Amino acid sequence: MLYALCFLLFTIGLYCAVTKKNMVKIVIGIMVMEYAVNLFLIMLGYRMGGVAPIIGRSDLESGLGGFVNKSVDPLPQALVLTAIVISLGSLALMISICVRTYEKYGTFDITQIRRLKG
Repeated sequence: MLYALCFLLFTIGLYCAVTKKNMVKIVIGIMVMEYAVNLFLIMLGYRMGGVAPIIGRSDLESGLGGFVNKSVDPLPQALVLTAIVISLGSLALMISICVRTYEKYGTFDITQIRRLKG
């Protein structure tokens, strides 16, 4: 069910990115899609009743086999953290392109920008 909600969130972002004519709304749609993918990756690594993947002294004394079976997977968390940093850079680039386009054409509407071609 939760994976379906991630897919729904992704399709909402895709709809916004494809059908809207305002550049800022397109950027928001792309960011919603990125957040949906990040949420999906985090949910892939989650385990019901799992604990944080931090090894303590009691885990070392009792053996790592039980700890590995009950902890969540840290790899998707690391990948999503990296993806968040990359998406922040891409967001800054997209917003700067929107600002420069607005300074040149005076509008965020992509249909008017296509007509101006200056």
